Amino acid sequence: MSDYFWKQYEDLPQGLGYMRFSAEHIVTLLVLGVLLVLTVRLLTAQDARRAASMKVLPWIMVGLEIFKDAFLIKTGHFGVGYLPLHLCSLGVFVFIAASLASTFKWRMILSEIACVVIVPGTIAALLFPDWAHLYPVFNFMNLYGYVWHGMLLLYPIMMVKSGWAQLSVRHAHYVWIFMIGVAIPVYFFDRAADCNYMFVNWPPKATPLEMIAHITGDGLYLVGYAVFAFIVIGLIYAGIELYHRSRRSRS
Repeated sequence: MSDYFWKQYEDLPQGLGYMRFSAEHIVTLLVLGVLLVLTVRLLTAQDARRAASMKVLPWIMVGLEIFKDAFLIKTGHFGVGYLPLHLCSLGVFVFIAASLASTFKWRMILSEIACVVIVPGTIAALLFPDWAHLYPVFNFMNLYGYVWHGMLLLYPIMMVKSGWAQLSVRHAHYVWIFMIGVAIPVYFFDRAADCNYMFVNWPPKATPLEMIAHITGDGLYLVGYAVFAFIVIGLIYAGIELYHRSRRSRS
């Protein structure tokens, strides 16, 4: 397996990947979950450590992304399909903006976007990793995918722990402004470059988006996608409001 660690999928023999929800996938998610819990406890044990982490973590993610791109350039596989235009990749820009924000309101807005948009997208990516069938478990690109998405969960959790996130349905318009603001230019870029960032051109296989495409047909796929996103975000806010009500009733 060590022979395959530093290889990109074009250079690997076929059939080395693993299935979603296979033993390899589930064990990897469990390990990631344990590491995430331990990291949150470590970084929030002291106020000074938590504050420093909020400034440093986004730049660690930038460093990881640069390292990955350098690896792809070295192997001759970097291309237009590896730009940071997926929803998960856009998360790091949200994190950087929040860490540099000079007012609490901006940190609150960006934390809302991170928790309501980036976190669900990240969870979906971890449950339905589109790289799993391409790589063996002990491969750099496979492990990088889990580490990257783990950090996309870590930072919003830290936002909540730091008091930046004030999640409320009253802030939903910030989320929709962000979603529309990134989806429209990404859609036109995808059309021009024949890419599939944010999966607006076609759905990844064996995912809820593929099910939506089967129901709506190719012509109405984007409409179904938008309705699905609206429902998911609506359910998230319903859960948030129920949580707030339960806390108020207990107090």
